[in-house]
Amino acid sequence: MGCIYRRGKIWWLKYYKNGKPYCESSRTDCKEAAGRLLKRREGEIAKGELPGIYFDRVRFEELAEDFLTDYKVNGRKSLDKAERSVRNLSEAFGGMRIPQITTARIKAYVARRLEAGLSSATINRELAALKRMFHLGQQSTPPKVAQVPYVPMLKERNARKGFFEHGEFLALREALPEYLKPVVSFAYYTGWRLREILGLTWPKVDLKAGTVRLDPGESKNEEARTLYLNEELAEALRGLQARRRLGCPYVFHREGKRIKDPRGAWESACKAAGLWGFDEKKGRNAPTRIFHDFRRTAVRNLVRAGVPERVAMAISGHKTRAVFERYNIVSGEDLKEAARKQAAYLQSFSPDGYKTVTVGKKWPLSPRGRSIQLADLIGAGGRSRTDMDQRSAGF
Repeated sequence: MGCIYRRGKIWWLKYYKNGKPYCESSRTDCKEAAGRLLKRREGEIAKGELPGIYFDRVRFEELAEDFLTDYKVNGRKSLDKAERSVRNLSEAFGGMRIPQITTARIKAYVARRLEAGLSSATINRELAALKRMFHLGQQSTPPKVAQVPYVPMLKERNARKGFFEHGEFLALREALPEYLKPVVSFAYYTGWRLREILGLTWPKVDLKAGTVRLDPGESKNEEARTLYLNEELAEALRGLQARRRLGCPYVFHREGKRIKDPRGAWESACKAAGLWGFDEKKGRNAPTRIFHDFRRTAVRNLVRAGVPERVAMAISGHKTRAVFERYNIVSGEDLKEAARKQAAYLQSFSPDGYKTVTVGKKWPLSPRGRSIQLADLIGAGGRSRTDMDQRSAGF
């Protein structure tokens, strides 16, 4: 049972939950409006929910702290990126109570970030962090968020489409220092991420069985992975093992120490290999290829070689079909090959207008302006002749 009372011109509410009194301003001088708010609060309590005033006390900083704590306790490798997102979000939402962070304010934040020249992908990572904060707050006990606002995500149009042709890979590898040559060879054939390759240790390599493995938690998607080496990679790893430094557990190293940042050597090699040009975003000349392009290249080469897509995903470590499709890049040569195949198909028609099919029967093409029945070309495909007659195709 609750009541309303006045403080000056403003009506206040008083109600109880589990014997604990709550006092809340209605923020209005209208008695009827204050009465309606009281009934709403009593209805929330009757459903076993926390009264709305509880959520008004939660601020952005509390959700942000819970968000970063979740990253730390789960050992997420992108903690530094999460902290950067929180810093950027704090500039706009710092000090705000949670009910004040509405979809309209989020859209205004997005507009400001776009005006500042940020890419859609960067803004989306920040919005994803904000959305995660709200969901964690809603899932906590007791909940800190009554309702998760709609967070509009941007369409990402700046996805990279770079990949290496075989000649470019050979030229780049030749220009790299000796300690990086086996690294790029491994990336070219497997599509593994740079961090996964540089962190590979000898206990994960079995040259007798010809396998390399990543244990759960060592890959980005937290799943175990086993790779069977081809002859070139196996030979390269045997050479590295023969020159292995005592006390160094890493397969790929530089004078017995883990390779940390190969960007300087990468830029020099790209310049020497002709993979160099003006970058509009950076406003200067820069490499036209990045290491991550090996990931796209490996996926494309596996698919070209006829490897089943599910197997290719297991090799490269792609967890979802959507991301795999984004990396399965079609090049100009792929399109040329499609044109050649189409031309060969059309040339298989004989000069007298007949097409020889595998069953050994010739099917006449129609004169210009007439049509040929699809059933005649594909043997009806399980449909009735009457049904197919209604679906003729013009030539």
